Amino acid sequence: MKKYIITGLLVWLPLAITIWVLLWVLGLIDGVFAWLLTATQTLLPASLHANVESLRSIPGLGVLVLVSALLLTGMFVANIFGQWWFRQQDRILSNTPIVKSIYSSVKQVSDTLFSSSGNAFREAVLVQYPRHGSWTIAFVTGKPSGEVAQHLQTEHVSLYVPTTPNPTSGFFLMVPRAEVIPLRMSVDAALKHIISMGVVAPVEEHLVLVPEAGRNQPG
Repeated sequence: MKKYIITGLLVWLPLAITIWVLLWVLGLIDGVFAWLLTATQTLLPASLHANVESLRSIPGLGVLVLVSALLLTGMFVANIFGQWWFRQQDRILSNTPIVKSIYSSVKQVSDTLFSSSGNAFREAVLVQYPRHGSWTIAFVTGKPSGEVAQHLQTEHVSLYVPTTPNPTSGFFLMVPRAEVIPLRMSVDAALKHIISMGVVAPVEEHLVLVPEAGRNQPG
């Protein structure tokens, strides 16, 4: 009996959590859309309030508006005038007190993660953490640069070590390249392995094994 209950739970739990997350995202989008409709009503004459109010009853309209806005924004920024407008906006926000610290940090992270020329989260590796002899999966995010790189004697790589089961939080490490073992598994497979706490085996099972002898020892 217990075995069948656990099996049924393993079948329905991922589906239930997926539906819950999707409903939460849709609710968030609908909430923002409802706020925009309310703001629009305050700017329009009272005779048009009924027309705006009728938009609230259309299911999925908030998602459609969001996708359309993203598409139009991408098309706008792709031309010369849009690029000029984006540079002006970036310059203003980057020089506004208080706002610039938040905007600059978020922009650097988003540019690193979503840029097609970037190398963030493109490679999964094995690294000894949090102590020697204890191994975990990390993701290469780049190389140290600037003043930090000047103080490092050997070649180092920047790593993001995610936590389990929530990979959105984690630790930033700078580790010598010689102490990092590259893995053949994809980033997606590594993330699934981390989120499942090792229960879900990676699709690519030909991992680079850590040799018993001759492995790189940290200094």
